[in-house]
Amino acid sequence: MKLDVIKLDGGKAGSVDLDEALFGLEPRADILHRVVRWQRAKAQAGTHSVLGKSDVSYSTKKIYRQKGTGGARHGSRKAPIFRHGGVYKGPTPRSHAHDLPKKVRALGLRHALSAKAKAGELVILDSIAMADAKTALLAKHKSELGWKRVLIIDGASVDENFAKAARNIEGIDVLPTIGANVYDILRRDTLVITKAGLEALEARLK
Repeated sequence: MKLDVIKLDGGKAGSVDLDEALFGLEPRADILHRVVRWQRAKAQAGTHSVLGKSDVSYSTKKIYRQKGTGGARHGSRKAPIFRHGGVYKGPTPRSHAHDLPKKVRALGLRHALSAKAKAGELVILDSIAMADAKTALLAKHKSELGWKRVLIIDGASVDENFAKAARNIEGIDVLPTIGANVYDILRRDTLVITKAGLEALEARLK
């Protein structure tokens, strides 16, 4: 698969051959769903907590005698059926993360890249290196290229000036290759990969 390479100012910079194993797959929604679900579950805080019967602050004195009242038997007012009593089987802090094989995670990333390529939402950029960290200049380039919600994947590290310039622009997110993930790729309208990022992705996923 051949794709044109552009510069940050919109100029042409040749073309590049994309690996069919990364960008030529038929996207499978079931694999993408599994990987996104795994990502979001891992990121979930799981800090929800309630007070159980042993946690609430209340007297443990028996509220009335065991027999002869005509009512149900009770010990303290900490029981869940009483007002201000403990909560029965309520949520406690825990991790929501679950396991997913590494091969499925890697396959999910390949399918996400292929989905963007198939939808025509993939752009290959020559480089994102900037001489100065000028936000206004980058915002102008973004507008001229017609990017709205875009994820830019660079090589092993992101150009410092570009990262600073992009920090205050809404709709631009930048990641190094190691940070490339299915959820972030799918939730943006356009995926932009630099030539350095493309080489690093091919090395990572082969």
